Amino acid sequence: MQLNHEKRELTIKIVYYGPGLSGKTTNLQVIHSKAQPSMRGQLLCIPTHDDRTLFFDLLPVYFKSKSGIKIKLKLFTVPGQVIHNSTRRIVLQGSDAVAFIADSRHKATEENNTYWRNMRQNMREVGLDPQSVPTVIQFNKRDLPDTQTDEELEKIRARGKEPVVGAIAIQGVGVLETLFAVLQAAYRDLDARSNISLNLNMDEEEFLAKIFRHMDTSSSSLHF
Repeated sequence: MQLNHEKRELTIKIVYYGPGLSGKTTNLQVIHSKAQPSMRGQLLCIPTHDDRTLFFDLLPVYFKSKSGIKIKLKLFTVPGQVIHNSTRRIVLQGSDAVAFIADSRHKATEENNTYWRNMRQNMREVGLDPQSVPTVIQFNKRDLPDTQTDEELEKIRARGKEPVVGAIAIQGVGVLETLFAVLQAAYRDLDARSNISLNLNMDEEEFLAKIFRHMDTSSSSLHF
């Protein structure tokens, strides 16, 4: 969280992390397409020849609180390729919450676990506590063969503290639900640490409504 008193501006940073081609870029593209033009900035995307994100995507969303503070939500993705680990660390710096995008196929389990460990190690290296950073796990690509069953995802939920969302990001399924979960987690953490509900004169319900009432949620399970 960054608070600029002079500009009366609060910035909340959300990072989408995960293996290459797991669907991080697709998530941001869907979010951008669902947001009303009046509340979204330009989606910056730097693709390579094999369609992998080379650097990062940045999606700023803006709105104001009752107290007149301008709130910026900045959504980033990290590059998935192994060789760009140093860039992943840079992007992780100062993040308020993380959405970990996993490939839900059984054959991707080892790679998912490798990137999960990599994420937590990189958090430590940039001064973040992996136990404290709010994290949501999205299991994407659930339209493909050999994906983990609903029962298997339920077991994963039971084992950890992180919310787990199933998704087919390319169809927009589960994308806004993941965004909702990670923003809710970020708000609760920031409120516990910095009492932003009092400072912004905005509770959790209004914070989330300010965002999702300006998005097309018709194909999601969210209602605002």
